[in-house]
Amino acid sequence: MVNTTSLLGVVLLARHGDRLEFFQDPFTYNPVQTFLTPLGSVQEQQLGTFLRGTYLDPASPTFIQGISADIANVNQLDVRADAGGGGSVILVSVQGLLQGLFPPTTDNNITLANGTTVVAPLDGYQAIPVESVEPNLDISLNSFTSCPNFDNHISEFYASPPFMAEATEAAPFLEQLQPYLGNRSINFTNMFNIFDFVNVQSVHNATFLAKLPPTFAAQSYYYANFHENGVFTDASPDGIGNIGIRTILPSIFTDPTRIANSSDPLKIMLNEISYKPFISLFNVTQATNTDPSIAGIVDYASVVALELHAPATPADEPTVNMRFKNGTTDPAFHDLTLFGEPSLPLSQFISQLAPIAVNSTQEWCTVCNQPNLRGCSVFN
Repeated sequence: MVNTTSLLGVVLLARHGDRLEFFQDPFTYNPVQTFLTPLGSVQEQQLGTFLRGTYLDPASPTFIQGISADIANVNQLDVRADAGGGGSVILVSVQGLLQGLFPPTTDNNITLANGTTVVAPLDGYQAIPVESVEPNLDISLNSFTSCPNFDNHISEFYASPPFMAEATEAAPFLEQLQPYLGNRSINFTNMFNIFDFVNVQSVHNATFLAKLPPTFAAQSYYYANFHENGVFTDASPDGIGNIGIRTILPSIFTDPTRIANSSDPLKIMLNEISYKPFISLFNVTQATNTDPSIAGIVDYASVVALELHAPATPADEPTVNMRFKNGTTDPAFHDLTLFGEPSLPLSQFISQLAPIAVNSTQEWCTVCNQPNLRGCSVFN
């Protein structure tokens, strides 16, 4: 149930849009470059349009009070995008989302001293600053690569009885799938790459789609979900398997606190990311305990919204609730729980998660046992 009190602002975590095939080393998750497709850009624009209707339409029950809805006020927005693995896919994706969130308008103009009115290019395109989060300068949005302890976690998962049992179960299916995979390995450790190939080809290769048996795409997705959920979660909230979200948590604490401060103009914080932190977020907040269906790989252009609502009375404090929309085929937000509750006071939300947060590069170097890469050498 959406909180009916005034919405002060929102922190958004959004996945990039459709892209070409993407290979990740199954033991380190080091990626190769890929590229956003025109479909991916459209998906992101559709997501932005959805978010605009949800948060920037005065008729919406979740309209953000005090926001400049038509002409973007950049002081009210903080946008960051992961510039790490996969090349520019995530960084380019966020531009599409922002076009939907703040579409071009002829009101985006200026009148010069000589009386001439000049409208911004492309019928009033709104250029919104985006912080490109470079992985060698900032570990926050891409903290799972170059992390030796995370690599050890992956290997331990691959050696675990649940993984080996699932691999045995999947083996007959993967044997049937192999003729459609070219020379790609059907070892179960490679399950994400198998799924990604099948998914990309099913979207972009009509010949492949016509030949692939009708259940094979869904079966690939099922096994990839098991695989990725095991890699990007951990039995303990402070486990290294959750590192993908643990480095994002500090901003998830800071931004609602800023939004709650009436003297701070911030209204929307947007992090454009890969699918991996979503898996860890749902695990550490125990959202999957209430809704197991959200465990695994979220679709392209998925979004999580952490909404901050004004206190019901002056004696109360703002509350946080979490909502999720799984890609562009999902028509609406779905309410998720936070530690079994529909919402939490802001201070309790922070105190529940603060002990597992990784707050700095130096702390990340220690947690990961990384002595040299990504700026760690300066701490030795």
